[in-house]
Amino acid sequence: MDDVTQSGPPADRARRDLQRHDIVSAARSLCVFGEILRASAQAAGHRTALIDDDHLMSYAEFDARCDRLAAALVTAGFARGDRIGAMMMNGRDYAQLFFAAARAGLVLCHLSTRSTPRDIALSLGKVGARALFIQQDLLPQFEAARGLGASCERVIVIDGERSEFLALIDRGLSAVMPNLTPDDLLGITFTGGTTGSPKAVAVTHGARCANVIGGMSDFEIGARDVCVIATPMFHTVGLYVWFGTVIGVGATALLQPNWQARRFVDAAERHGASATLLVPTQLIDLLGTAGFLPARLGAMRIIHHAGAPMPGALLDRLEATLPWVRFIEHYGQSETGQITLRPPEFNHSKRESAGRPVAGIETRIVDHDGAELPPGLIGELVTRGPHVLQGYWNDPEQTEAAFRYGDGWLATGDLGRCDSDGFITLVDRAKDMIVSGAENIYPIELENALYHHPDVAECAVFGIPDERWGEVPAAHVVLRPGATVDKIALAAHIEAEIGRWKRPRLIEFVPTLPKTAIGKIQKNVLREPYWRHRSRLI
Repeated sequence: MDDVTQSGPPADRARRDLQRHDIVSAARSLCVFGEILRASAQAAGHRTALIDDDHLMSYAEFDARCDRLAAALVTAGFARGDRIGAMMMNGRDYAQLFFAAARAGLVLCHLSTRSTPRDIALSLGKVGARALFIQQDLLPQFEAARGLGASCERVIVIDGERSEFLALIDRGLSAVMPNLTPDDLLGITFTGGTTGSPKAVAVTHGARCANVIGGMSDFEIGARDVCVIATPMFHTVGLYVWFGTVIGVGATALLQPNWQARRFVDAAERHGASATLLVPTQLIDLLGTAGFLPARLGAMRIIHHAGAPMPGALLDRLEATLPWVRFIEHYGQSETGQITLRPPEFNHSKRESAGRPVAGIETRIVDHDGAELPPGLIGELVTRGPHVLQGYWNDPEQTEAAFRYGDGWLATGDLGRCDSDGFITLVDRAKDMIVSGAENIYPIELENALYHHPDVAECAVFGIPDERWGEVPAAHVVLRPGATVDKIALAAHIEAEIGRWKRPRLIEFVPTLPKTAIGKIQKNVLREPYWRHRSRLI
């Protein structure tokens, strides 16, 4: 039976206040992200840190190689605070660059491997990256981005054993590392912006150290675990929240370059994987894999899931298929890392919730003036603590808007309610962002692409339910008189502009769009028939 009220809300809040103090103190004492790896290497350097395509690397070797790469970067003229880009699949090269850049005081800017040339040009230009580390097979995307104005001083191509990257590590250089503080910037990730231009989320060492310390407290993993890294490391959840915590506890990180359910099962079985973090669509793939035998995951004891809500029916199937596994839900953002966590004990009594705040984090549900609302009332979720972003790079207006409630409270843009036990249920978005398979899609980006077509007079993009992806984009389009374009051609036009994976899965030609008295398109009216009798959660 779930036990949520035994100590009562006041005692629970006091306990979490104490935890917050402990987490803040630990994050300040840990200071910088590079020390997370250092501490694990000093504790047990012989233990396996990384498994990458059956290549094993100990903590001692991992730590030493990151030191050498950091020295090579400093010797090459990169200075504290310089931004460098990374466009790479999960692997030991990414892991080494991440910790080396952290130790050298560089700000590593993480580009999605699915970035279009336009995305690359906008992202590199926004942060003023001095260099880009990129895999050989992704180089054509960067070359196309050059035609759109993308540039940086140096491009370092990672190409297996011939890699210039490996040469940097093997030189064995030494250099004096900068004296970093928790307030130094650690990295930048990119999220879609409401203007269609990516927002650059700038985070400090202290903020992401707090994520790791919180994960070490709440994630139920330890040094003996083999943890599969199967979500992209260019995402906050894959890199800082999951991989960082795995290294923090001194566990083994089993790195998967990209998602293939069959390969995941093969690797997990071969190496006795005991924990992982996946998004719901990956879990759907897992259950749908032809010939999947649950016993092959017999060593798996914990599966964290994040990035999108877990449908209740899917959780039921997972628990029936893998009854020995503990399923733990997270909610968070690029700006914050993890915010809430729902332990398995509450997977049924609190099924609709995203859990309670993780250790060290404060949350509130507030009205439009920032006043805290009582349990049960819907408002905007805000959060405060050592985990929040420093700001959006070179975007003071967006930063000011994010902290508009003052006193360090970050507006998440998500609407929800909190119950008397402290569990938060998210009910809708303050914005129109679509979460499709844990990827964020911003309707304005698709609408801009549609408006670039000469036959489109007016359009609206919104999310509709999908059994596999949670929700997918749909477009209602008003054509100009005399237009000849059909739906297939319009979909192809959108794919050429922004990439296939963001395309609308449904396009409907309509005579008019519903609007308010002041002319604003009513997307809630458009969505309602599709979501009728279904809950649309974050």
